[in-house]
Amino acid sequence: MASACMAMRNILSLAQKRFFNTSVILPTASSSFTAEYLIKTCGLPLQPGLSVSKKLLNDENNLQNSQAVVEFLKSHHFKDAHIAKMVQKCPAVLRCKVEDNLEPKFDFFIKNGFEGQLLPQILMSDPRILVCRLDTRIKPCLELLKPFLGSNENIIAVLKRASWLLTYSFKSCVQPNIDFLIKEGLPLDKMAKLLMSYPRTILIKHDRMVSAANYLKNLGLEPKAPMFIHAFRVMVQLSEPTWKKKIEAWKSVGWSEGEILGTFKRFPFLLSCSEEKINCMMDFFVNTVKLGHQTITANPSIFKYSFDKRIYPRYNVLKVLESKKLIRVRKTATFLKISEQKFLENYITKYEGKVPGLLEIYGSIRKTKGL
Repeated sequence: MASACMAMRNILSLAQKRFFNTSVILPTASSSFTAEYLIKTCGLPLQPGLSVSKKLLNDENNLQNSQAVVEFLKSHHFKDAHIAKMVQKCPAVLRCKVEDNLEPKFDFFIKNGFEGQLLPQILMSDPRILVCRLDTRIKPCLELLKPFLGSNENIIAVLKRASWLLTYSFKSCVQPNIDFLIKEGLPLDKMAKLLMSYPRTILIKHDRMVSAANYLKNLGLEPKAPMFIHAFRVMVQLSEPTWKKKIEAWKSVGWSEGEILGTFKRFPFLLSCSEEKINCMMDFFVNTVKLGHQTITANPSIFKYSFDKRIYPRYNVLKVLESKKLIRVRKTATFLKISEQKFLENYITKYEGKVPGLLEIYGSIRKTKGL
C-alpha cells in the first residue's frame, strides 16, 4: 500500500508543481496531494475532492489501475507534462481500464495513422476521448470524415485542430447536417474544406443550419459558389439579434443595406467585424486617409486587417515617404493590402538608405500599437 501511494505521488507531483499557484487549507487528517490536485486543478469542491482522493489513496486497486494507465501512456510517447495536463482536464482518465479501454483505442488510432507525437497532441487537447466509446463515437467520426477528406493526412489535419469531434455522437448530431448540405448541392471538395477550416460549423442545431442555408440562397449565394462556406460559417455563428446589430452598425457609418449584403456575398468577414472595429476603421479611412465611399466598398478586405498592427503603422510609413517625396501612392487601399514581405521590400528596405531608421520607425509604431 505504501509503495502504491508513493508511486501515485510521483505520477501527479509534476502536475501539482506546474499548476498550483495558490494554497488550499484542508483538514489535517485528510490532507493529501491528490485532494489538493483535484480541488485546485480540476475545480472539484472541497468535500468531493477529499472523497475522490481518499478512494485513490485507500483503495489499492484504484491506485494500481492509475499506475497502469500512466505506464501505458508513457509507453506511447506521453511525457510527464502530457499526463499531468490530461489528468488536469479529465481526472477520469486515471479510471480507464488499460486492456478493455485504452489498448483497443490506441490500436485503432495507430492503425489510422496517429503515431508518434500525434497521439499525445490530440489526446492532450481533449482527453475526454479516452472515456468515450470506441464503437459509438470514435469509429463513426472517422468513418464519416473519410469519404470527404479522402486521406488519413487530411483527417489528421482536421483532428489536430478539432480533436473534440471524436467526443460527439456523429450519427445523431453531425450526420443530418452533412447530409443536408450535400442534398442542398454543396460539392464534396467544399464539404472537405468546411470540415477542415470550420469544423464547429457542422455541430450547430439542424434548424439553424437550414435557416442559414435558405437565407444565403435567397441572397443569391448558392452552395456551389466559392464564398458559400465562408458566408455560411459567419451566419451560423451569429444569432439573429446579433446579425441585425451588425447590419445596423454598417448602416450607421453610411452603408446601405444593399451595399452591406452585396459586399457580404463577396467578403463574408464584413459581418464578423465588431461594432468597435467598424466605427474605428471607417473613421480612420474616411477622415484620416480620405478614402472615398466607393473605394472602401470596393476593397472590403481592408477590414480583415488589424488597425494597430497593420493599417496604422503602414499609413505612417506612407506619410513619411511621401513627405520626403520618395513615393506617391495613388491607391492607398492597395498599399494597405500587399503582403508583409512585399511591403518590407518595396517600402522599407528600398528606402531605408534615404530615410535612416525607417525600419525602426515602422517597428516601434507596431510595437506601440500592440504587436
